[in-house]
Amino acid sequence: MNRLKLATVWLGGCSGCHMSLLDLDEWLIDLAAHVELVYSPIADQKTFPEGVDLTLVEGAIANDEHLELIQDVRERSRMVVALGDCAVTGNVTALRNPLGEARSILQQVYIEHGDPRGVLPSTPGIVPILLDQVIPIHMIIPVDLFLAGCPPSGPRIRAVLEALLAGTPPELAGGFG
Repeated sequence: MNRLKLATVWLGGCSGCHMSLLDLDEWLIDLAAHVELVYSPIADQKTFPEGVDLTLVEGAIANDEHLELIQDVRERSRMVVALGDCAVTGNVTALRNPLGEARSILQQVYIEHGDPRGVLPSTPGIVPILLDQVIPIHMIIPVDLFLAGCPPSGPRIRAVLEALLAGTPPELAGGFG
């Protein structure tokens, strides 16, 4: 039996959705019999793999690395699920959007009120470049399923995964199917 290739991605957010996934406790052992976890923040892969069957994406797109990763996710995944309110709407991560451009926010935080050396974090390859606006993932790539919640509960995540593993469309209340 071929196991489904599962990936989980954490963009701009708090990791609460991954904590809900881990709250599935013993059911994770049953899930492991049906899936191969090929990418996740709880593992240490450096590049997003090819041929992923299902990717759960937590968080919004807040920087250049997220933008690049989400495009790889869509290109290399058969199905993409926006997991949680940050991925679906931007939610808490997008609270900085009304404050203006990223550079002016960084200027205020690091130069005017922070670092006594007056230096902005900018080491290439170490510090990602902030986007001016935090963006929910569906504004950049097509999303197959939206699973709202902050975070969605473990039982809701399990119900979606069980339906997808069975090859049936998950039933989601509130029109987020």
